[in-house]
Order: sequence, then C-alpha cells, then structure tokens
Amino acid sequence: MQDSVQRLLFEDLDIRGAIVRLGPSWQAMQASRGYPEAVARLLGEMTAVTTIIAAQLKQPGRLTFQLRGDGPLSLLVIDCNENLEFRGMARADGLADGDLPLERLWGHGQLMLTLDLPQAKDPYQSFVPLEGNTIAEVFEHYLQQSEQQPSRLYLAASEQGVTGLFLQTLPGAHDKDADGWNRLQQLAATLRPEELLDLETEVLLSRVFAEETLRLYPPRSVTYSCPEDWEKVRSMLRAVGREEAESILQEHGEILIRDDICNREYRFDAAAVAELFSANPPTLH
Repeated sequence: MQDSVQRLLFEDLDIRGAIVRLGPSWQAMQASRGYPEAVARLLGEMTAVTTIIAAQLKQPGRLTFQLRGDGPLSLLVIDCNENLEFRGMARADGLADGDLPLERLWGHGQLMLTLDLPQAKDPYQSFVPLEGNTIAEVFEHYLQQSEQQPSRLYLAASEQGVTGLFLQTLPGAHDKDADGWNRLQQLAATLRPEELLDLETEVLLSRVFAEETLRLYPPRSVTYSCPEDWEKVRSMLRAVGREEAESILQEHGEILIRDDICNREYRFDAAAVAELFSANPPTLH
C-alpha cells in the first residue's frame, strides 16, 4: 500500500519496528520545488523518519524536525501531525547536483525536535548535535540519546517514492535472545535501495526476515497536507497594522508573502489591503 506506515513486531525477540512507503504524497510535496537530486533524496529520507516517529503519537499534536547546518544545505524541516499529515521543505541556496559529497552538505549543526500539544502551554523542544553522514545515522544518534534504546534505520528515496524501515529493541530484548538484535541488523543490512523502493511490503519483509516470527500490523494512511490559509495570512497582516502595510504597498506596489514550507505565495494589491483594514477598523483608545 502506497502512502502508509505499518508497525511491526518480532514477537520472539522483543524487537519492534515500522515500515513507511510514500508515493503520490512524496511526489506532491516535491512538485515544482526544483531541488537538486541529493537534496531531494535527503528530504525524502527525513520525511520517512518523521512519519515513523509521528505514528507513535498517542494524542493530538504536531511533531517537527529541523536539521540545521552551516553547509550549503542549511535547512531540512518536516512536520507531521497525529493523523499522519505531513509537509516539509529544504533550503540549499546555490547548490547544484554533484557540488559536494554527502557528508559535507550540512557541515556542523543540530537536529531540533519540537512537539506541539494542544493542551501544553509551550511546545516541548530538544536539540542534539548533528552526528553522522547520513539521515539514518543522524536519527539513530538522536533516538539513542532520547529513547535510550538501540535503533536502526534503513532508508531509500527517489523522485517517485520513499521507503523507510525502522528497527528498535525493547527492554529485555537481550535476555530473550542474545543474538536477536545483531541478527536482524545483519539481515536488514543486505537490503539494496532498489529493493526497499520496489518490493511490496510483505514480499520485502518475508524475503529479508524469512526465518523470523514477524507480526505486521494494519497500515495507516499518510498524506501530504499543505492547504492554503488566507485567513492566517490576513490575520498576520492585521497584526502588522495598516500603516506598515500601506508603507510596504507604496514601496513595492503589492504585498508578497512567501510560504516556503508549502511552496506558495500570497499577494495583496492596494484594493485587497484596503478591504482588509476597512473590514477591521482599528480600536480607539
């Protein structure tokens, strides 16, 4: 099933995991972006990981990961809510295909998690330095720091689709089978990117883990969601104030607000600005 995430459990080993497959949703997010191939691949891999982690949310909320570096690839950001509706973007100014090897794309930086829960007064945030030369290595380091359980990620992304396989030990896994974790890692390491991308989930898992007892849970649908939000933009302009808005209008002839994460522009001409503030006259003090 495309655009889905499925939990899995090796019942005899106390090792859990998940597999995410993204097709049309991934194509929709990167449409008209024009990212270099290496940047699009990293963004796809990070989308897979974020979706897997967001699938563990037990209550309404929005999970956001930002990878910030001082290299040519300065930003990767993906957010996803409890309904597995995701969106994201990359910022890689002046970078063309083949410019730099992968490990030099982001340089030094940090991975930041923000978890926004409706009932919480402030979002929860955590930071870890960027450790690793791949998205998988960066997030394996993050998960080791945050969850204190060994984790592995196997990721593949192309223009057409993205696949991510996640494995993680549960407490007591070593006591149940001392070689289980090592065995699963060795098996999963044999996967080639084209197998991850092209094989159906059941075929993929049965081929790689043929001798293991594996429970695969029902899939959950994943969607790309970045709808227009004119009211949010209008509210932002009202907060700026009529005087400042008219000053921008006078200087540029229009007000242009760029929504990078949704790859969308909002434009206001003189008539739209006049209508915006005539409907909301300022409060007299």
